[in-house]
Amino acid sequence: MSVSATEEAAATVTGGGGGENRAWRLAKRAARTLVSVALTFLGLTCVTFFIGRVIPIDPVLAIVGDKASAETYARVKAEIGLDQPLPVQYWRYLTKVVHGDFGNSVVTSRPVLEDMLQVFPATLELALLALLIGVVAGVPMGVVAATHRGRWQDQVIRFVSLLGYSIPVFWLGLVGLLLFYAKLGWVGGPGRIDVAFDDIVAPVTGMLTIDSLLAGEYEVFWNAVSHLMLPASILGYLSLAYVARMTRSFMLGQLKQEYVLAALAKGLSPWRVVWVHALGNVWAPLVTVIALTFGSLLEGAVLTETVFAWPGLGLYMKNSLFNADLNAVLGGTMVVGVVYIGLNMISDLIYPMVDPRARDE
Repeated sequence: MSVSATEEAAATVTGGGGGENRAWRLAKRAARTLVSVALTFLGLTCVTFFIGRVIPIDPVLAIVGDKASAETYARVKAEIGLDQPLPVQYWRYLTKVVHGDFGNSVVTSRPVLEDMLQVFPATLELALLALLIGVVAGVPMGVVAATHRGRWQDQVIRFVSLLGYSIPVFWLGLVGLLLFYAKLGWVGGPGRIDVAFDDIVAPVTGMLTIDSLLAGEYEVFWNAVSHLMLPASILGYLSLAYVARMTRSFMLGQLKQEYVLAALAKGLSPWRVVWVHALGNVWAPLVTVIALTFGSLLEGAVLTETVFAWPGLGLYMKNSLFNADLNAVLGGTMVVGVVYIGLNMISDLIYPMVDPRARDE
């Protein structure tokens, strides 16, 4: 009886030690993540701050105009803190950014954060559909290319991916508008919606397709979809090219592994080996690829939104740059950077769920 009790106590201690070790590993991982995020955010604020000082735009002139007197110029410069040393300016900038204060827009005279909250859902809506197209089409294309390496299927998919890397997005957008809107009339034109449907749907999420469905305005929904499909397809093609290429590369590495040969030798169907086992091991690195692809879609939407007059963050930043609205440009840059940081954090959280081996690291 005492031996059993001793063994039970030893097992409990061993299990407790294992739980403590796992909790310690989780705590260390969380601490590393927080430190990494903090340092990345600090570096992002440094970059945006010094870009604002190097870029050939005088924020004081953007506010007072080039006909203002020297006294007015000096007064406004002192009011916004540009007469202080750079370390003091950076500390003030960092403090404001942490509190979500990016200053006021010269163009709209409203807080930059308020402007970006208004335009960001349009970019998010565009990027989400583009990412969906890129992942749904790109992953199977990459798998097919890897399983048919060197054959015509592989050559066609690699050629399609190469075109996605090579064709300028603004040129592809203009050709798409000319062909599918002006000539064939299959899609809606520039903008998010026809003028006749403006202000019918009250914004809830800011994404017009979702808001129109919530409001039961199906005619508005289909009109919004017709405007969304072409720019989303073009951005989706660019993400498809990257996702397909990376999936092919990951799959080629997995198909050389011994477990694939062993599974085939045991009589498992090639379809199951490729699409279940090999692809299952590929999803772990693909999570990071998809997260970075989504970030690049948000960042790279500037040209697409300009071509299609899409009222999102990209068009807002372009117009702000052309109007010397430095606060808006730096605010938009900061938002994109924060999105990248958030996506990396999410991918780090998802990675152990996809790959159980990462839980014990």
